[in-house]
Order: sequence, then structure tokens, then C-alpha cells
Amino acid sequence: MKILAIVVLVCSFVFGAVDINSANQSELMSLKGIGAKKAEAIVSYRKGHCFKKAEDLTAVKGIGSKFIAKNKANIKVGSCKK
Repeated sequence: MKILAIVVLVCSFVFGAVDINSANQSELMSLKGIGAKKAEAIVSYRKGHCFKKAEDLTAVKGIGSKFIAKNKANIKVGSCKK
């Protein structure tokens, strides 16, 4: 599991920001402070909602404004597929 986390982290630096509207659980885990449970919560929330800006992530339980501030440069908000 640690190897997978390291690979995901390296890939995030190589490929840039994480699109919160399309990233899978592993890609979301490359953000600082996101583990498996929070990544799963984001994916679950996204099934019924669309993120229009990074700050919309605060609607997901366990994600606050401090998380947004730490990760703003690594968060991308692509088009919503709804």
C-alpha cells in the first residue's frame, strides 16, 4: 500500500493538479490530507453533485478550509459530467 501511495504521489507531481470532478480514489489520495476514506467520500459526494470551485470540497464531511488552503495549487476543477 505504501508503494502505491508513493507512486500516486510521484505521478501527481509529474502530471500536475488533480481534477476533483474526475479523479479516481488513488488520484485524490495524492492530495495532502486525503486518505482512502476521504477520497471515497469525495467520489461518493460527486455522484450527486458537481464541484464548481475547489472550495466546494468543504461540503464533503471531514474537509475544511485549511485543507483547501494547503492544496489549492494541486486542485483542478474540470468540467462536470452531469
